[in-house]
Order: sequence, then structure tokens, then C-alpha cells
Amino acid sequence: MSDIREEVERWETTTAKKALDKFPERKEQFASTSGIELKRLCTPEDLEECDYSTELGFPGEHPFTRGVQPTMYRGRLWTMRQYAGFGTAEDTNKRYKYLLDHGQTGLSVAFDLPTQIGYDSDNPLSMGEVGKCGVAIDSLADMEFLFEGIPLDKVSTSMTINSTAATLLAMYMAVAEKQGVEVNGLRGTIQNDILKEYIARGTYIYPPQQSMRIVTDIFSFCKDHLPQWNTISISGYHIREAGSSAVQEVAFTLADGIAYVDAAIKAGLDIDAFARRLSFFFNCHNNFLEEIAKFRAARRLWARIMKERFKAQKPASCMLRFHTQTAGCTLTAQQPYNNVVRVAYQALAAVLGGTQSLHTNSFDEALCLPTEEAVRLALRTQQVVGYETQVTDSIDPLGGSYLIESLTNEIESKAKDYIQKIDALGGMIKAIEEGYVQKEIANSAYTYQKDVENKERIIVGVNQFSTDEPLVCDLLRVNAQVEKVQKQKLDKVKHERDSMLTEKTLSNLKKAAEGTDNLIPPVIEAVKAYATLGEIADVLRGVFGEYREQ
Repeated sequence: MSDIREEVERWETTTAKKALDKFPERKEQFASTSGIELKRLCTPEDLEECDYSTELGFPGEHPFTRGVQPTMYRGRLWTMRQYAGFGTAEDTNKRYKYLLDHGQTGLSVAFDLPTQIGYDSDNPLSMGEVGKCGVAIDSLADMEFLFEGIPLDKVSTSMTINSTAATLLAMYMAVAEKQGVEVNGLRGTIQNDILKEYIARGTYIYPPQQSMRIVTDIFSFCKDHLPQWNTISISGYHIREAGSSAVQEVAFTLADGIAYVDAAIKAGLDIDAFARRLSFFFNCHNNFLEEIAKFRAARRLWARIMKERFKAQKPASCMLRFHTQTAGCTLTAQQPYNNVVRVAYQALAAVLGGTQSLHTNSFDEALCLPTEEAVRLALRTQQVVGYETQVTDSIDPLGGSYLIESLTNEIESKAKDYIQKIDALGGMIKAIEEGYVQKEIANSAYTYQKDVENKERIIVGVNQFSTDEPLVCDLLRVNAQVEKVQKQKLDKVKHERDSMLTEKTLSNLKKAAEGTDNLIPPVIEAVKAYATLGEIADVLRGVFGEYREQ
């Protein structure tokens, strides 16, 4: 190894230095999104401490660095799951059928802001937001329209919903029953990750402790009734979108995961009874090599946490299975067709990093919700990677690369340092309440933006290579009548339902919330009586209160 070190030092002080001196403008552009500076050249010496059997191993075996399945994509491709939702349930149903017809292999539901924070479309606080950033769901009637003609025993569905997750899951189960589908065979994921809402996104309702009760009640209920359902999607995506680095994304996401596991164990659940249904959701940013290493580091670190910290016995309990979405925060309104290229490279990095499921952003998303043309192209991007590039023919094809392995090690080490700091503060909930996590993300976002404005980080078409050419692309505009239509539908539901039955179910939910019973059965009861999402949320608000950030 000493010979290699001497050769690298000679090369850096002579050949490489002379070459770099010719191009001084390039020296500014080696900035990392994680404070990890890439070495000019990696060698076996960078992996001197790496033990193949314990650090890497084989795919499908602990610590899962190289993948959670022994065959990875040679067995089956990832689920191609385009996130979609806008306007009314009927509007979104048409988009789902369009995507399924074009080869999408799983559904992913985007809900509008009122639905996310527990308000019906007729609430004054919903004005101007109904159906805008996702589909409006007020009652079981909307959910029935959303999945009309889509057999729920044939597709897996991911729902990006957190504060009102229990209500939307109950509605999904009720629709399945109406279709004659066995509930215990349903496949999919509910995000149900409330902690990252306090950190990065803001669509929380109740205080953290009460929210954690709902999360663990979902864990407990699904363990017995929805054995194939992923009960949580622990999300780093929104943490990254808020401005975190890759290291922070891994660290804060896994720290959230630790908090959920702790809460579930305190609620009396056995680690090996629920851990296999935990799933994760990551961002894929522009730093191609760093992102690949990030996924591998997260997988290995989580496996170690589950085995060493929580004493999980089953290999499946230690697997970090994850969905990836390409980075929305990297999309630019300027020269939007450049986003096609960004998304393609991000999708490739996610696949090389071993994702189980993937959403590719549409090129027009910095301007509007995706048009049909744009979302089809985004789906085709995944299909080209999956069927034409042949990167799926080999498992973990970049494994063993000096650079990838040393980056994987460094990201894991730095993420572990963050987790230790959070432990020292008393855990993730305490760290959130003290503002530690939010401050770290804010500092990272500030540094990144400063680099862009100083042109130390080049964004093509924004701070370099810009043009004055007019924008030429169609935009999707949500019909201004959506709010009026949604209010009319809601009024019809309220007039046609059995009001006495609805009130009885809401009263039962209140009693459960005031006590210690699992909340999911009374929520299901209320949903089937056509209690609205807002009414259910208001009952829980009355018992739990609302959270206000300090």
C-alpha cells in the first residue's frame, strides 16, 4: 500500500496539478452537496479498512449494502409508480387509467392541501386550494370515484398522506370491500411519516406524541389485518427538498425511523412482527455518484441499527426497502426541457443504487402539474432505463469501485455521527422540539443557495448558459370550477347519509381517542358511515389539540 500512496502523491504534485492549473475556473465547481470533497483519484488504499464479508457481502444478505434481494432486477424490475393527483377524484381516475395503459406498474396518490391537513372542501380555510396540488378527498364517496374501474387486488397503491393517514387508509379498505376484494391481500404503502412534517414539510395537525399514537395504532392494526401493506414510508425526500445534504437526508430519515421503532416497541409490538413492513422514501439529487453511494450507505446503516440496537432476529426486519423520487427541487422553470436530462440521470442513479420503486418527475413541474405528454415522457424515461440500458443485468454494478465504496463508507460514518448527536439530545422528537434538525437543514439550504448565487455551483440555464427565448410548452391548469363541484358533491353526501349513524360513529371515535383503544377500527366505522375527513379530523383535534411550532 505504501507504494500506491507514494505514486498518488507524485501524481497529485506533478501531472494532476499541472493539468488543473490550466483550468482555474473548474476548481470552483467541485462543491459537494454534503460537505464531502471527492478525491481526485481513489485507489485500493481508500478501502484499506474495508472487510468484504462485513461491509459488502452479497445482495440479499446482511448488511444489504449491495441490495435487499439476491437477484435484484434480474428477478424483476422496480415498480414504476408515477405520483399523480389533481382536481376531483374523477379527474385523477382518468389520469391513473392513462398511466396504467402506458405501462405504469403501481399507483401513487397525491392529495390536495386541505385533505392533507384535515379540512373538507367546504371549510373556509380550504378556499383556493381545493384540487390544486393533488386530488380532493372529502368522503368515502370521493374514494369510490378515485378507484372506479381499477381493481385493487391487481395494483399496489402508495398514498402520500400523513396527518390524516388513518382516515385515507380506512377509505381505501372500504373501497376494496365494496369491490369484493379481500382486505388482507391489499398491497401498497401509506406514508404515515409525521415526524418529517414537523421537520420539513408542515402538514401536521396534532402534537407529536398524539401523532405518534396514530402511527403506532396503524402499525398494530395492519399487523393483524393488512399483512402485505407497508405501514409507513419513512421519508427523506421532503427533508432533502427542504435543503438538506445527502448525509443529513440519510441521518435524519433513519433517526425518524429509530423514533418510530422505539414508539412501536413501547406500545407493546414485537420488533420482528412489524419491522418488515417499514419502508423508506428517498430523494435522488444531481450528484450522480454521491446519490448511488447514499442509497448503499443508508441500507447498510439501517441494517446495523436494526440488528445491533433493536436486536431484530429476522433478516427481513433489517432490510431497508425504499421508493425513490427524482429531485423536484432540481427542476427549473427556465429552459424546462433541460429537466428531461436531469431526471434521466437521477433515475439512473436510483436504479444503480438499488431502489425498489421509482417516480420520475415530469419536465414541466416547475411550472404546473404535469401534462399528459410530460408524464408519459417521465414514465418512458424509466422504461428506457429498465429495458434498454442493460444496467439491470448485473446486481450492484458499481460495487467494488474505489470511489463508490469509499463514498459509501464516508456517508455512513457522517450519518452515524448525526444520529449520535440526536441520541444525545434525547431522541428525534426532542431534537425536533428544540429546533436542532430544522436549523441544520436551514443552514445547508442557505449554503447551497449562496453557492448558486455566487456561481460556485452551476445550474444550467439558470446562472449559466441562459437565454432570452420565450417558453414554449403547454401548461396544465386545474379547472376553476373544481372547488364548486367538490362542495356540491360534499353537500350531496351529507344530505343522503344516515346522520344519526354518522354522529354515533364520531362519538365512538371520540371515546377511543380519550382512552387507549386502537383508533383505526372506529375510524373505519366512521368512514363507512360517510363521515367526512374533516369531521374525523375535528373529533381528534378536539381531544388531542393542534400543534403550533415554537
